[in-house]
Amino acid sequence: MESRDPYTAGHQARVAKISVALAEKLGWSQNDKEGLYLAAMVHDIGKVGVPADILTKPSVLTPLEMQLVQQHVELGYQILKDIPFPWPIAEMVRQHHERLDGSGYPRKLKADQILQGAKVLAVADTIESMGTHRPYRPALGLSVALEQIKRESDVSLDAEVVSAAFALAEGDNPLQAILDARHV
Repeated sequence: MESRDPYTAGHQARVAKISVALAEKLGWSQNDKEGLYLAAMVHDIGKVGVPADILTKPSVLTPLEMQLVQQHVELGYQILKDIPFPWPIAEMVRQHHERLDGSGYPRKLKADQILQGAKVLAVADTIESMGTHRPYRPALGLSVALEQIKRESDVSLDAEVVSAAFALAEGDNPLQAILDARHV
């Protein structure tokens, strides 16, 4: 995936590190953290089906291009669904863009219909995406990402996961260290 989209090189690994750090704050078991880590490492695998020129486009996507990008979650699910993982990896990948209020995709799931792992991935993905450079904009930074997830807390993003992110941003701030890491 990263060879097709150099601007997001390291994205999945950073999302995995953020996800595990969130899960640790939430008191998850080692086994559950391992499953979450694997899901995060492949959460965008479906982007192999999105044309590279769309993934690296240096401007806002058209509605049709956005539809193509949004299909990556379903394609990722299709790629992973028959692999016998001991965790629901394929379903977490499919659900990582679902939102509590039903505004997400691909299935417009709400609240308890969404796996807890996918809720963690949603917050981690938002933080990483906003905190790092993209082809169409410079990095917005961790503080902007935190403001965004705070606005979305208990509306589209899980409030407990958002609280864990704020707890991580205090003190030595491992979130910033993860975002600053060039190679993860």
